[in-house]
Amino acid sequence: MFTCMSIRAVHIEVIESLDTSSFINAHRRFMSIRGPIKHIRSNRGTNFVGACKELKVPSNINGCQVQKYLSEQGCTWSFNPPHSSHMGGAWKRMIGLARRILDAMFQRLGSTRLSHETLTTFMAEVAAIINARPLTSVSTDPADPLLLTPSTLLTQKVDTLIALAGDFDTKDLHKRQRRQVQCLANLFWDKWRKQYLPTLQTRSKWTSDQPDTQPGSVVLMRDCSTKRNEWPLGLVTQVFPSKDRKVRRAEIKVSKGDGTKLFLRPVTELVLLVAPEDYGSK
Repeated sequence: MFTCMSIRAVHIEVIESLDTSSFINAHRRFMSIRGPIKHIRSNRGTNFVGACKELKVPSNINGCQVQKYLSEQGCTWSFNPPHSSHMGGAWKRMIGLARRILDAMFQRLGSTRLSHETLTTFMAEVAAIINARPLTSVSTDPADPLLLTPSTLLTQKVDTLIALAGDFDTKDLHKRQRRQVQCLANLFWDKWRKQYLPTLQTRSKWTSDQPDTQPGSVVLMRDCSTKRNEWPLGLVTQVFPSKDRKVRRAEIKVSKGDGTKLFLRPVTELVLLVAPEDYGSK
């Protein structure tokens, strides 16, 4: 998995093994699709270090930066220090979350055989799901909701990859490759949505007062019925304080295909993207 350090987009390559040759081929495929790379950061995996040596890239094993990598393309390569698994959080967070979901999926599904075509298509769907995650909102108008995502910055297109029409369940894992891929993609989306959204909500112990949800806030709704790559964006129109003056319910205005609708939701089902006081700083 390649992760862009600027826009946090990911690119997934399927390789046959973890040896140096496979990594170099994957790296070449990545550059052929995405273009030249200015700087690479990675841990000290044996396949990475081996690739660096095979490509005749001089490096300093005591330093953290490779002096020259593919000099004709103007690329440098930096290694994290040994025994520093806590470093590289920007890419390890995406790798860790995606790997946990995939491990849980295939452990539950058992011995599901996937062809190379099915696997590469599924990994492309996984990358599309991860790249469609919301970074922030562009507009505060609920009639014109627009989320800024890594995919938007990567492709310069605001439309996300929509799921194929039809119902796909685990019975489709043993049918045609098309239905098999869509079933796996839906399973990944369901687990991704459930595990990624909580990371956007702070869950610290209530030792201090936290700001209440305010009218005018742009929020994401945790809706279990949303289709793949859809993130329901809404605007808080009203809040309803309880007897202790704490806001626990809010009215949300959401734009749907058939117009604008109002929803009443508990604040625990809302993920704050932009507070009203942040509008001026955007």
